[in-house]
Amino acid sequence: MKVTYFGTRGSCPCSSDQHRRYGGNTSCVLVEVEGEPPLILDLGTGLRALGDTLDRPLRISGLPLQATALLTHLHYDHILGLPFFSPLRVPGSILDVYGPAQEKGTLKDVLSGVVQPPFFPIHMGEFRGELRFHEIDGSDDLTFGAINVKARPIPHRGTTLGFRVEAEGRAVAYIPDHQAPLDRRSVAEEVLELCEGVDLLIHDSQYTDDEFVTMSDWGHSTVAYAVHVAAQAGARRLALFHHDPSHTDKDIDRMLSRARRLATHQHLADITAASERTPVDLGRA
Repeated sequence: MKVTYFGTRGSCPCSSDQHRRYGGNTSCVLVEVEGEPPLILDLGTGLRALGDTLDRPLRISGLPLQATALLTHLHYDHILGLPFFSPLRVPGSILDVYGPAQEKGTLKDVLSGVVQPPFFPIHMGEFRGELRFHEIDGSDDLTFGAINVKARPIPHRGTTLGFRVEAEGRAVAYIPDHQAPLDRRSVAEEVLELCEGVDLLIHDSQYTDDEFVTMSDWGHSTVAYAVHVAAQAGARRLALFHHDPSHTDKDIDRMLSRARRLATHQHLADITAASERTPVDLGRA
């Protein structure tokens, strides 16, 4: 199993020399399993670059894309890449999107309402490729060939899912948006279920402790809480994710250093800060 980050930022994309190393695109991660179609985690602005990457081998093979996307929730930073995903310009391409059922309207209807004038020049139905939507409620266990996926509800602002992806004897948990509790100690049972013993936990770490004081109900976690969740779940690796757009590369370096200091007391040896285009090869068990 191989994981590659194409968007690691939260809230909104950003671009400057001070955001170069970790990247400025919003949430989008590619999971590759040998012999299986691409599995995409979230549809943030990183999806545009991912589309360009997937286009090259598709053009050589002459085959249209067939891929699956797992959508955690519908906040802008997790869907803005959808209309810019270049494989959907090719007839015969298929993207199956699995995402949370909505309180009002279907998942397809809600997303179609965003990808249409006056928000976007064309309607989603005008894409040459096919988008197929599948609603899930957070009690789902899904199978895509050799890939097994578990979806569970995650505390956040609005209906939000987290995912556990298992294949080739490896497991990855993807929890990009997670409202830390005020005590920053308790962990929801569903979160622990997804994270238990994973080889890689990709976890929301948007805030410092000081920032959390004034943003405690904005739906996100601190670096310290991400380390705490990883330790409680027995994760082998932790990737800090969903970097705040106001945080520069140097800010994230400092947050990573703090996470590693905290981890020495939690028996968590491997912590990184997710950066765009960086692959993580988990191999086979």
